[in-house]
Amino acid sequence: MSRQTARPTDSRKVSAELFTLTYGALVSQLLKDYENDDDVNKQLEKIGYNIGIRAIEDFLARSNVTRCNDFRETADVISKIAFKMFLGISPAVTNWSPAGDEFSLLIENNPLTDFVELPEGHNKLNYSCVLCGALKGALEMVQLEVDVKIVQDQLKGDNVTELRVKFIKRLEDAIPAGED
Repeated sequence: MSRQTARPTDSRKVSAELFTLTYGALVSQLLKDYENDDDVNKQLEKIGYNIGIRAIEDFLARSNVTRCNDFRETADVISKIAFKMFLGISPAVTNWSPAGDEFSLLIENNPLTDFVELPEGHNKLNYSCVLCGALKGALEMVQLEVDVKIVQDQLKGDNVTELRVKFIKRLEDAIPAGED
């Protein structure tokens, strides 16, 4: 009989692969449940939004990040701390608009797309749309309304996955009606 040697496994790698496969199963089920890619994209963004509004609390508690002074600082925190904390990657922040209200996050190795090929007939599917929703939800919880969209997608033949983040407005703290 041969003896099997125990190989040490990195729990973060196992967790990342499990997350990737679980996310793939979710997308696959959504493709079965909805008639077109636009509806699936909306659902993925909604799921991401709900993740974002909950993940921001964990992020703020674990990172000890203080309030950002401007949108550029926010972009750096998103790229260097938040993406690193939750996905183990640090996307490049590039393509700032002249007004400084819009930037791109370039993801070279998108962990969501490991082991993934888009199925035939689903060219409009934005597989990583959950990231757009997560950014919208998290930033809304810190009083920033943004628009986030996928501009380039590795699954569609681009070299990188590019998320375009546009500042819309600063939200005011809302006081519930009757509580002055």
